[in-house]
Amino acid sequence: MKIYNHINEFTKINNAVVTIGTFDGVHVGHQKIINRLQEVALQTGGESVILTFFPHPRMILHPEDVNMKLINTIDEKAELLKKLGIDHLIITPFTRDFSNLSPQEYIKDILVDKIGTKRIVIGYDHHFGKDREGGLQHLQQYSSKYGFEVEEIPAQDIHDVAVSSTKIRHALLSANVKTAADFLGYPFHLTGKVIKGDQIGKQLGFPTANLFIEETYKLIPSDGIYAVTIQIKVEKLKAEDAQPISHNLNPTTLNTQHSTSSQPATLKGMAYIGHRPTVNGMTRNIEVNIFNFDEQIYEETIRINFLHFIRADEKFDSLEKLKSQLIEDEKSARLLL
Repeated sequence: MKIYNHINEFTKINNAVVTIGTFDGVHVGHQKIINRLQEVALQTGGESVILTFFPHPRMILHPEDVNMKLINTIDEKAELLKKLGIDHLIITPFTRDFSNLSPQEYIKDILVDKIGTKRIVIGYDHHFGKDREGGLQHLQQYSSKYGFEVEEIPAQDIHDVAVSSTKIRHALLSANVKTAADFLGYPFHLTGKVIKGDQIGKQLGFPTANLFIEETYKLIPSDGIYAVTIQIKVEKLKAEDAQPISHNLNPTTLNTQHSTSSQPATLKGMAYIGHRPTVNGMTRNIEVNIFNFDEQIYEETIRINFLHFIRADEKFDSLEKLKSQLIEDEKSARLLL
């Protein structure tokens, strides 16, 4: 898949089969549209093109909504779309000027002149252009003038999967990571760099890797303890540390092999999200205890896949009581995994 970070980087092609959207989560509803896009491209000898935007339009049009968080970072979205076999991904900056394009300008200047659209596949409720005035009617109106065909994915096909990015965000904020995974077709994950913490977990016999996530717009699930798998790429990782795990979820098949210099290992563990009330913590932490693992991984980038919710965060009267609960949490996590 070729990635373009602006519409101006894209060179017009002869037979572009296009869909447009934010595709946050690249969930199973999105996958219906993308699968049809691929089918049309194959049938017509065309090349599949996805036009998406960053930042998310709501971040630009409603900057006062500071609670707007996304299921995927832009890199995660690109990775998911690549695994679905898309030929071209255009990530164009969403700006106020872009949002003010009229539906006709959007169709002519972007879809026709910049991309070379010959066929467009859209969801039944897709809107574009200034004040979201553009839709299926505008595409049909200008299709003969500009020489492209339009296919709409029927409402019933989308409703059959009963999924939306909003529903997934709500599930994650309610700690319902299993439902989120069902809607996404893969486990929700957080990716970040391991930074040094205050070593309290190590003192309790549960050393943790503290995760720093650079993208402030990334959604973080509800506070609590989770059973997780961890993907980590460390060249000298001991072979016995890596344990093959099958998630059996699409579109991504997570790596399960032992680590090499180019492929991550997948390990089991339990993750914590919260303010550490037992030690009067002031900041919200994301920590993961990796089972049977004692490697130094500071500054390494790891991915945490959230599979099961174990319990909510709570304050304990002492570190000893916290340790006792962590022992029970580990038993629960191991059984769930």
